[in-house]
Amino acid sequence: MTEMLAARLHIPTRELRMERVPVPEPGPGQVRVQVRAAGVCLSDVHLVDGTLSPLWLSGDSVTLGHEVAGVIDALGPGVDGWSVGQRVLLQAGEVDLLGTVLTRGVDYDGGYAEYALASATTVVPIPDGLPFEQACIIPDAVSTPWAAVTATGATRPGEAVAVWGVGGLGAHAVQLLRLVGAAPVIAIDPLDAARERAVALGADVALDPADPKLRDSVMDLTGGEGLGVAFDFAGVAPVREQALSLLGKGGRLVVVGLANKPLTIPNDLGFAYFGQSLHGHYGSQPEHVQQLVTLAGRGRLDLSTSVSDVLPLADAPAAIERLARKEGNPIRLILRP
Repeated sequence: MTEMLAARLHIPTRELRMERVPVPEPGPGQVRVQVRAAGVCLSDVHLVDGTLSPLWLSGDSVTLGHEVAGVIDALGPGVDGWSVGQRVLLQAGEVDLLGTVLTRGVDYDGGYAEYALASATTVVPIPDGLPFEQACIIPDAVSTPWAAVTATGATRPGEAVAVWGVGGLGAHAVQLLRLVGAAPVIAIDPLDAARERAVALGADVALDPADPKLRDSVMDLTGGEGLGVAFDFAGVAPVREQALSLLGKGGRLVVVGLANKPLTIPNDLGFAYFGQSLHGHYGSQPEHVQQLVTLAGRGRLDLSTSVSDVLPLADAPAAIERLARKEGNPIRLILRP
């Protein structure tokens, strides 16, 4: 095979087109992966609608897809420790020789294709029992909230927490907070379906942010102490003020969702007196992905309900549109070449 199908985003026009392109050859230190599954992320939607733009892309078009799993198909010169046929997932990006953080499917070609190239250092083996459709979403949809919960938020067992926004990241945050022993886990979302999903995934209770009794409910659930950690996965500016008002002593607000709006602390006296703090969070580190592969592979973390639908690669433009419309309130749509 000399050509393959790929979903190419043309940056000047923001057109996403299915095209036949040459199958890439792995260079020194690279492997080629036959893609078996690729996750559709809201970041991909934002690349298409123009909200996000590549910072380091060479050229004016790119194959989308930063959540990728598959089978090693070929090894480049100098690659040791890997073998053709090995089941793997790919980290969502890499650091180049100048220390620049590059994102797969944004700054260089990603996995909305039949084959993808990856530096051998960004390849992670996956066990036979972990389906590709579940493995592919670990490097972002699961690892970003995992890093927010365990590293940035430093969530402790028995600590009261709340998650605003139970979408692709927030839904996993609910599961992961329960996994690390947070209690109670409170989900907050304006959509009935999202609240129902949150409870099904392990939230102790799910609340509507517009409920005038929200504060009373949170205080009742936390014994009047307030939240130890509040997580904003919604990326909506009013969420931050609401979350800050519900923090307890030493409480932390972790901002994961991006609103591109000013961030205001409404009461600096209480914020200072109670030793509260505000933390920005972005992405994850390689070790977080490895931790999650171990947890999922050993049955500690069930990602089967995260796969909302599996579509053929040729339907990539339609999948982007479905996610943009939130049709069916998906956690993750998966493309399968």
